[in-house]
Amino acid sequence: MIKTLISQYIEEIRSARIEDFKDRAAEVEQFRVRFLGRKGVMNELFEQFKALPADQKKEMGIALNELKTAALAKVEEFKNFVEQAPELNDRQDLTMPADFSQRGSRHVLSVTMNEIADIFARIGFTVEESVEIEDDWHLFSALNFPHDHPARDMQDTFFVEKEEGKQEVALRTHTSSVQVRVMETHKPPIRIIAPGRVFRNEAISARAHCIFHQVEALYVDKKVTFADLKQTLLYFAKEMFGEDTQIRLRPSYFPFTEPSAEMDISCNICGGKGCNICKGTGWLEILGCGMVDPNVLEACGIDSKEYSGFALGMGVERMAMLKYQVRDLRLYFENDLRFLHQFDNII
Repeated sequence: MIKTLISQYIEEIRSARIEDFKDRAAEVEQFRVRFLGRKGVMNELFEQFKALPADQKKEMGIALNELKTAALAKVEEFKNFVEQAPELNDRQDLTMPADFSQRGSRHVLSVTMNEIADIFARIGFTVEESVEIEDDWHLFSALNFPHDHPARDMQDTFFVEKEEGKQEVALRTHTSSVQVRVMETHKPPIRIIAPGRVFRNEAISARAHCIFHQVEALYVDKKVTFADLKQTLLYFAKEMFGEDTQIRLRPSYFPFTEPSAEMDISCNICGGKGCNICKGTGWLEILGCGMVDPNVLEACGIDSKEYSGFALGMGVERMAMLKYQVRDLRLYFENDLRFLHQFDNII
């Protein structure tokens, strides 16, 4: 019985609002007396507490302390409000203009990441997320990185733990580690995207930052081909940048894909004619991609003779730069309201 009463009183205290009081100064005092006065709720409950069996007193004592703390905090909150805004206690000037406080909005990177996720969701990709501090296996070894690969060097990676004889632990440098975790725990077919924050030990400039965001995609199933990858890329580019967007693929190298490619889109600023953004080429690089290397599939427990797949990865900051013509990466992290309010109307 006493436990139920305490729960009800705590809920009542937490839901009490100063705006519901008409004569605020007087009603705040009534609120205090009701719960904390000599004949108030707390004293009545303490009298009941004395009669409880010894094995119940510990639990009820904790609950009573929680109730008292909540009551004291609420009374203090109400008193501070009354002292700081005395003109609101007795009257309200209905001739005053309405409060047009500016409402918040999503950050441009969140908007871009959500848009990318929505595009891939239309063709059956689901979102997977994982930890930002990763071990060497999921970050490098399972992805076919040689032990002497430059990405393992301290200049590129923020290592959390790097001791002789122990597995290295680092802030993840790419969201490809999410792909490894998914392939280890899920059987094909696999069709996922992995959005998230990544970290690299790089100098901060207008075109580079030590913290940025990626979205990677992975598709593993029977008879997946490079043609499937190309069609997916073309669909994504047209949905993201417009129906007139063209793509081209250039041979490249990534340890975890073979063959590998980098994808360019026709410059959406000049329409492919050449400008300072695309450096006169008419093309803009936006992502890397390729067919998942059989060594990666085998390392994750997937039979590479039966299954194949493709993977792709893009920088979210880069996408936002191209779509919204942002010239400096540092603006994303500086919380300058003049910059952020430019994107208030973006859904």
